[in-house]
Amino acid sequence: MTTHQFGASPLWARYSQTTVTEELATDLTEFKSSPENKLSMWDPAVNGVRYVRSLIFHIGMALSEQNLTRLRAINNRRVGSPITVHINGEPMCMDYLLGVHELDFIAPHVALDGARVLEIGAGFGRTCHTLLSNHDIASYTIVDLPSTLALSRAYLTEVLTPEQLSRMSFVTIDEAEALFAVSRFDLAINIDSFAEMTPETVTSYLAAIDGTCRWFYSVNPVGKYYDPTLDGHSYGPELVNMAMATGPRTLHEVIDISHSDQVRAKVPAYLDAYRPGAAWQSVADDHHLAYTHYWQGLFRKA
Repeated sequence: MTTHQFGASPLWARYSQTTVTEELATDLTEFKSSPENKLSMWDPAVNGVRYVRSLIFHIGMALSEQNLTRLRAINNRRVGSPITVHINGEPMCMDYLLGVHELDFIAPHVALDGARVLEIGAGFGRTCHTLLSNHDIASYTIVDLPSTLALSRAYLTEVLTPEQLSRMSFVTIDEAEALFAVSRFDLAINIDSFAEMTPETVTSYLAAIDGTCRWFYSVNPVGKYYDPTLDGHSYGPELVNMAMATGPRTLHEVIDISHSDQVRAKVPAYLDAYRPGAAWQSVADDHHLAYTHYWQGLFRKA
């Protein structure tokens, strides 16, 4: 395992070997509905599918006209066979519903047309797909682990137009230090991956954002949970212990993630943990739509 400042955490080193392998990128047919898709949401058991479909349905029914227009602008959303509902004839899945809501949060503050965007830990690429489908993004750079980068490259090659794909750069963690030495970005994005890195790696990335970016958008949990009834600890105690040690140390506290007061009480620590540097200001923050203990924050460098 690479041990440089942008290396994989033990948790993701294990995932890269056993779950999100480079081989996953070779067949996109049903990856969004498979247990391997740890990148967007847990693939639930039989009864859970009903509840997930209900959640997708309610979020979809509440879409604003502007967000519905944004969603319709994203072609090829069915690639990978996501868990899908249909509302007024429009297929909707959780990934892209979250994508348009996140865009709705960013767009009032950040000039996205002509922007140079950096995403650290892009999963299979749905945020990139959402932004490139709705704005004239000048360039979009993804920094990720090799196995996950193989998946996002394969997926985005499948869903983007050749012209959109020409604006893409895929950078491995081994190449990240060289990238940050010469590149500048208007917006950095991290959605649910800083919380899965070692504290030291998060610090390194925040320092890189501080030195290269003007805006930073973060979606990550405000704390940890240790309740086996929520996920069955199905990957065993060793992996649970790895997960408890990732993310900024100030957000390692175990909370009741179904208790809104406990979640909100951690927001100041969240905003402090993900502020890239002293010159950065929190411009907007709010609860993230689908997950009880996730928060979104937008920061600007003064």
